[in-house]
Amino acid sequence: MREILTISLPGETLRELKKRIKSIGFDSVGKYIKCLIENDLKEDKITEDELVKMVAEARKEYKAGKTRRLNSIADLLK
Repeated sequence: MREILTISLPGETLRELKKRIKSIGFDSVGKYIKCLIENDLKEDKITEDELVKMVAEARKEYKAGKTRRLNSIADLLK
């Protein structure tokens, strides 16, 4: 069952939002908001803390010389 959600935004904010939505290809504000909510509720996202840990680990590996320079995707597959 669908329910209706109403939000109030300042006029300038709504105008900017509508421009943004149009520029990225959404048909309506409602579809855009629905997409944002659905993406936010996905379980497979990583947290900010997880991302920070991954970056720290990558930096350690880089400093330890465990990385290699690639010039293309093809180099990655070698």
